[in-house]
Amino acid sequence: MDDENKSDQFEVLRKLNTNPSSTQRELSNQLGFSLGKINYCLKSLKNKGYIKLKNFQSQEHKIKYLRYIITRKGIAFRTRLTINFMKKKMKEYDQLKNELNKNKNNE
Repeated sequence: MDDENKSDQFEVLRKLNTNPSSTQRELSNQLGFSLGKINYCLKSLKNKGYIKLKNFQSQEHKIKYLRYIITRKGIAFRTRLTINFMKKKMKEYDQLKNELNKNKNNE
């Protein structure tokens, strides 16, 4: 899986963590992704076992709605992505810091 897909899936997981009953349209609007991209990400996350879909039915209104549940495997995946992101940013910071120090010493 390429970095862009991982990043997209991370963003979807992050949003689902804060609001598991988000609709695909809401996720699309919040993340700026097309509905097709959201659908693709959700299917991929579900197929990998990172999320489960659960149907709930409101007794009062007889309306069914979906709720996305992040699995333990999904939490571990999100954690790995977060750690990798932080490592990458720390490496970039160190490289910039070294570059600035080199420029400063050359002056």
